[in-house]
Amino acid sequence: MSGLGRLFGRGKKEKGPTPEEAIQKLKETEKILIKKQEFLEQKIQQELQMAKKHGIKNKRAALQALRRKKRLEQQLAQTDGTLSTLEFQREAIENATTNAEVLRTMELAAQGMKKAYQDMDIDKVDELMADITEQQEVAQQISDAISRPVGFGDVVDEDELLEELEELEQEELARDLLTVGDKEEEPPIELPTVPSTHLPAGPAPEADEDEEALKQLAEWVS
Repeated sequence: MSGLGRLFGRGKKEKGPTPEEAIQKLKETEKILIKKQEFLEQKIQQELQMAKKHGIKNKRAALQALRRKKRLEQQLAQTDGTLSTLEFQREAIENATTNAEVLRTMELAAQGMKKAYQDMDIDKVDELMADITEQQEVAQQISDAISRPVGFGDVVDEDELLEELEELEQEELARDLLTVGDKEEEPPIELPTVPSTHLPAGPAPEADEDEEALKQLAEWVS
């Protein structure tokens, strides 16, 4: 090819298929090979039955059937090997595609992170955190100052307060004593009346009975 042809791009290689296209093509070829496998297996069984049918009756026909069966088995073995190679190649492309997608995703994530931090400086971050800490301390000091009780006027003497309280108690006690005489006299408590009937005398002691008997006897003798 002349230099002009190379200069204007003649003879330029065509763009290869994408991984997705290659995977799709491999899957289609695998389907064809699987159908071929099924066909060869059927033919092998037919030739085997043909050899059994002729047997010793027609030895020549039986040998020809076995030869065809052997060639079919070789083709089946080649097809099996080709199918295994295509499956391995397809799986490799699928894994490569997955890895490439993962790498692209990681690259995008890295770019996004870089963009997120492009306007940030570690020194500025440290300064910002220091400012935030300082402001929090100031806010805490303000809160403590606001919540602290504040006294108005001079400090009150505790003894003076106790003395004033005692005077109030004395005035209250004197007021209570003055109001005692003004209260209405409470009615006396009525006690239950003693019954007027005499209770029967109990039995006299035994010595009094003997003395009464002797007195009656003396009166009778006289």
